[in-house]
Parts: sequence; C-alpha cells; structure tokens
Amino acid sequence: MKSTHAILLEAQSAKRVLALADTAQKNRALLAMADALLAGTAEILAANAADLAAARGHISDVMLDRLALDEARLTAMAEGIRDVAALPDPAGAVLQRLARPNGLVIEKTAVPMGVLAIIYESRPNVTSDAAALAVKSGNACVLRCGKEAWGSCMAIVTALRGGLAAAGLPESCLALLEDTTHAGAGELMTAVGLVDLLIPRGGAGLIRACVENAKVPCIQTGTGICHVYVDASADLAMALDIIENAKASRPSVCNAEEVCLVHAAAAPQFLPMLASRLGPERIAKGLHPVELRLAPRAAAIISGTPAGPQDFDTEFLDYVLAVKVVDSTDEAIAHIAAHSTGHSEAIVTRSEADAARFTAAVDSAAVYVNCSTRFTDGGEFGKGCEIGISTQKLHARGPMGLAELCTYKYIIRGNGQIR
Repeated sequence: MKSTHAILLEAQSAKRVLALADTAQKNRALLAMADALLAGTAEILAANAADLAAARGHISDVMLDRLALDEARLTAMAEGIRDVAALPDPAGAVLQRLARPNGLVIEKTAVPMGVLAIIYESRPNVTSDAAALAVKSGNACVLRCGKEAWGSCMAIVTALRGGLAAAGLPESCLALLEDTTHAGAGELMTAVGLVDLLIPRGGAGLIRACVENAKVPCIQTGTGICHVYVDASADLAMALDIIENAKASRPSVCNAEEVCLVHAAAAPQFLPMLASRLGPERIAKGLHPVELRLAPRAAAIISGTPAGPQDFDTEFLDYVLAVKVVDSTDEAIAHIAAHSTGHSEAIVTRSEADAARFTAAVDSAAVYVNCSTRFTDGGEFGKGCEIGISTQKLHARGPMGLAELCTYKYIIRGNGQIR
C-alpha cells in the first residue's frame, strides 16, 4: 500500500507539471479521460456491484442510491468531463490590470491552488467531477473516499489516470488514497506544506471534523438544511411542484429541502394539499411517500409525526420533511437564521416586496424566488460540475467551479524601476 505521504509528494511534483500545461493539453487530457471512463465501463460497474453488495444492510436505501452506478450515470459523468473541457481556462486570466505612474504594469493573475485534497463519502461521481475540475484549473488532486465506495472510486481513478497518461500528463496529477480510516483522513487534514486546499464533501460529522482538526486551508461545504417558505400570497399549485421537487426528486443530496415553512394565512388551505401531494398521491404513482414532521400549529391542521426537538436542525437526507407554520415573512427569515446551514433557501410568493425582503435578509449561499433549491449545483449554474458547495464566505461561496479552484498572484512588469 502506497502511503498518504508518498502520494502527496508525487502530487506536489505533478502540480508543477500541470501549472506549465497549456489549455490545449489540459483539454486533450480531459477528453481522453472521458473516453477512458467509458472504455472502463465493465470494470467500473463490476467494482460498483461489489461495493453495493457489501454495503447492503449497513447503509440506507437512499445512501445506496448515492453509491449506485449504471451505464447512464457513467455516460453523464463522461459528459460532465467533456463539458468542463469546453469551458474557458481560468488559469492565467488577468483579473485586474493597473498601470502605475512610474511605468510599472501590475497584473492580478489567476493561478492554480496547487494540490487539492478532497474527502468525500459514498458518491463515486464526485471522483470524476473533482478530477475534471482540478485538471482544467491546473491543480493536482488527491482523493479520499468512504470505504463503502472505495472499489468503485479506484476503478474510476484507474481509468482516468489512463486518460491523463495518454495526453502526456503525469498520472500522479490524480490519486486516490488507499487508507480509508479516520487516521488517513487526519493525515490529509494536517499535511501542512503538501496540501494547498482541503475540501470535505459529506455529512455534518465529516465537515465538523475537518473544520475543527484541519491545519491546512479548508473550505466548509455541503451540509444542507434547506428551507422552502410558502408565503401568504404564494401560488399554491406552484408551491406544491417546487416542494415535491426540492424534497423528493433526490432526497439524499445536500440541496434537497429539509424544512417547509408556511404562512399562517395559507396554511389551512395549503397544508392538506401538501399532505395529499407528498403522501397518498405519491403512493398512487408508485413513488416513495414523504413523512411529515409537524410543529404544533401544523399538527393542528393535518396529521403526521409530531416534530421532535432536533427535527428543524437535522439534515435528513431521506423522505422526511419538517413543517412549521409562521405568522410573517420576518418570522420565516428569523427561523432560517436560527436553523439554516447557509446552503440554499427559497420563497414561493407573488409579492415582489416579500421576495425582496427575503432575498436581502436570508444569509445563505443561494437564495431562490419561486423555484426549487435543487438548482444549487455546478452544472445548473453553468460551471460544468462542482467540486463542492461552499457554505462559508471566504474564499468561495456556493457551487465551486473552475474559478473557485484558483487563487491569484501579482505579476509586475517594469523596465528598470527601483524604489
């Protein structure tokens, strides 16, 4: 087994090669990686089948869906890599140019971070997304996945490294740690001088561990207690469509809705509609129903599970929705301020004034008016894909694409000036 330290040393060497690669070479590598991914379909699906077999009975059905791959998902992953190849290269872009009176020309220039370390759990598609964004932005990438997904991720990395080699770039631009223990993750968190940016993608426990223990620069990402607020003036049919999509289209992802807030003026009419839409109507269509966890005022209108003390502070990642009745937009905003993780929130309203108040006051990375929180995604934001969704404010916020994987330096040109 190759040690984490040895892998990081190889990545440090690879980052210097990538920093000198031009856009054409990086794009050739990405297209070769996409081709190699599809060429490795049989091996990747066999590894994934073994991972799924080992995980059944140990993780939920929703989490099994996150782990599962099929030909359609692999095709989408390859298309995601090709989409990144088609995007502008952020490295080398002049962000600002200033000509000084003494003749110096100062250019603020985007440059790669260097070595990215990504710790993630049971989503094999993160492997190809992270690799594509890292290569295009000129960064080496060291991955550490959850043990449930290791076979799948290693098969993906093996294919992608073949594409890198075919394009003349070192395979060590991309690596997957063989150590899936907590100690292995801890080694990445403390690899000062070897890791330039750590990006954790996973549940609240993983994010907290990284933020509390990392000695390398770390981006706080992912945990999504996302809210949809149905205002007094909302189009109720629109609200039902938005909530069903936000909650049930893929409940295991971080941009899925976890909490529904309903204005008291709309609640008597809307809540029975919501209970029907997410319960009997889904069952009649052969779909999984959504369990409603109801605060007292909501429970006085419809039947469901009484909300417990933690239900408005839980990322369920399942077919569960906490529901609360509020008396105003300001109360909805205050609830979100107290319970949100700063990911994605939405208001459904016909009132421009309430929409403006909500978008101005809600302090989250993505704030929606009359649309689903499920759009918080690098692909949907035109970034090709994302390496994570930052819920902090420095240096990146929201879906992190190519630009967010660069820092900058100042390049100053003169003709003999001295100070």
